[in-house]
Amino acid sequence: MNIKRWLKTKYLLLHSKIVSEKSSPEYIARGWALGMFCGCVIPLGLQLIVSIPASFILKGSKTGAIFGTFITNQLTIFIIYPIQCLVGSYVIANPLSFHKIKSDMTELFNDPSLSTLFSLSGDLTAAFFAGGLLLAAITTPLTYFGVLSIVREYHKIHELRKMKHQHSDKIQK
Repeated sequence: MNIKRWLKTKYLLLHSKIVSEKSSPEYIARGWALGMFCGCVIPLGLQLIVSIPASFILKGSKTGAIFGTFITNQLTIFIIYPIQCLVGSYVIANPLSFHKIKSDMTELFNDPSLSTLFSLSGDLTAAFFAGGLLLAAITTPLTYFGVLSIVREYHKIHELRKMKHQHSDKIQK
């Protein structure tokens, strides 16, 4: 399978997950945005523990809260987390070297446990959360309004098809 077809398949699968819920567009978008926020700010492994209860409290899509966290996963964290820490270190005005981030992250990736996470330097941890908050500040509104637009468009098309089908049924009778 070529890459273009693979990407199209993944996009269609994601699109179907977004629009298949039988809820309001705002409810669906709120869940996806919440998942995206948790995916950016909360470390991998703790995201679902935070996003699912938060989706109940904030009345958002549980499906979106789960799938939205997948921005960070076992494949993307090797790219996102070091960049997030590097940018975050500048946000908190304590620039870290890429070498320092890489060595600490390698240790965490080799032993992905809470004890390893808590043994990281305070500067790196602060940079991680600062970078995550910045990433979330960008991606969360984009996700909310993007999903809201997709769902509203889908509902509009679905309603038009339904009306057209009802109209053609009346004509046939």
